Amino acid sequence: MNKYRSRHYTTRSNWLRAAVLGANDGILSTTSIVIGIAAANPERQAIVLAALAGLVAGACSMAAGEYVSVSSQTDVETGDLRREKEELKEFPEFELQELADIYRKRGLDENLSMEVAKQLMASNALEAHARDELGINDMTKPKPLQAAIASASAFISGGILPFLVAISAPVKEMVFFQYGFAILFLAVSGAVAAKMGGCHIRKSMLRICFWGTVAMLTTAAVGYLFGTTIG
Repeated sequence: MNKYRSRHYTTRSNWLRAAVLGANDGILSTTSIVIGIAAANPERQAIVLAALAGLVAGACSMAAGEYVSVSSQTDVETGDLRREKEELKEFPEFELQELADIYRKRGLDENLSMEVAKQLMASNALEAHARDELGINDMTKPKPLQAAIASASAFISGGILPFLVAISAPVKEMVFFQYGFAILFLAVSGAVAAKMGGCHIRKSMLRICFWGTVAMLTTAAVGYLFGTTIG
């Protein structure tokens, strides 16, 4: 029995990117806020409040931004489908040739490409043009509310970790605890994303940890400088 199974990861790219982006943003944004506040004002109440505010604000921002972005994409696709439907009614011969040309460019000979185009046009002309001309299909169809909920959930799943550290870590060493745990969280996130996406795990971990360190050091420097100036 043939046990060979082809493994491809492109079908995961959209949701994996959104999930990783949201979780990493939650970890990095919340940690950076806490580090900045801890460097300027090392008091537990201020640190925890900043972490909570950053967590809630970040989740709401991610949800709103994703909803607006995906809604805009939906509007564009809906408009394209409406125009394509009108063109199919007004210029059916031109649309048939356009579809045949697409298949010819993909490797079919002229006769076969025209025959395929005719059969698909007879079956569902709009669906054929939406998929092969416009690149729109059910798998990639945007869902604004689903995207907003997923983005907010991903941000919270990442941001809750530095929030818990802000509650439990020693105040005097808060900056170091936040940085250490953030790097650990980011490394795990990068490894999981790389594993699920079939990418190089070490490279993914190093990349996310490096840029996370840059962001946190910058925030700590700003918090320290402003805290010193105001104090």
